[in-house]
Amino acid sequence: MPYPHIHPRIEAEPRWRPMARYSSAELPQDYRSWLIDDGSLTGRLIESGRGEFRVQRLYQGWQVPLPSECKLLSLPHRQVSLVREVALLLADRPVVFARSVFPVSSLSGSLAHLRRLQNTSLGAILFRHPGMHRCPFELVRMPGNSDYLPLALQQAEPAWGRRSRFEIAGKRLMVSEVFLQQFTPWTATLSVHRTQRGKVSAAIVPPTQ
Repeated sequence: MPYPHIHPRIEAEPRWRPMARYSSAELPQDYRSWLIDDGSLTGRLIESGRGEFRVQRLYQGWQVPLPSECKLLSLPHRQVSLVREVALLLADRPVVFARSVFPVSSLSGSLAHLRRLQNTSLGAILFRHPGMHRCPFELVRMPGNSDYLPLALQQAEPAWGRRSRFEIAGKRLMVSEVFLQQFTPWTATLSVHRTQRGKVSAAIVPPTQ
């Protein structure tokens, strides 16, 4: 999958909003459980039985995060971070685009290995980490041609996305996930071992009525 290595490539940020600001009517029924599920998306895709799951790294490099990302991570203006963008595939079809931001201060100690993820799933690592805390989601409905999506993943239809901040032993990182056109939501029972309730505190906030 071709990917431009000229950065920054994102000129216009999506308008992320806290999940609590979305009414029930604004969130489509078939996507709702995927947007607010506080467990590992990687785990849920693997358990789907809808084809082999794999991660394709599209980009990884040092750059200044987007303004809203700096705010979410409480980063000083113009401080560089490690940015990683991947496609999550089922049966070789890209179903999710994921962007992660790792501040320099977070890539030390027990998290130093995150510099070398290659095509490994980040979610598979984070949800095994003791003491992990996931903050409440922000959601967005973005145009399919938004430059938040790499050119190879842009599409005709709008896309739903979510992002949240993870905190591990006082270190912060951000993960956003955009559900692509080839993703087909399905209903499935959420397993307690996968969602790790109690570790992902305050991740689900009731929509504003």
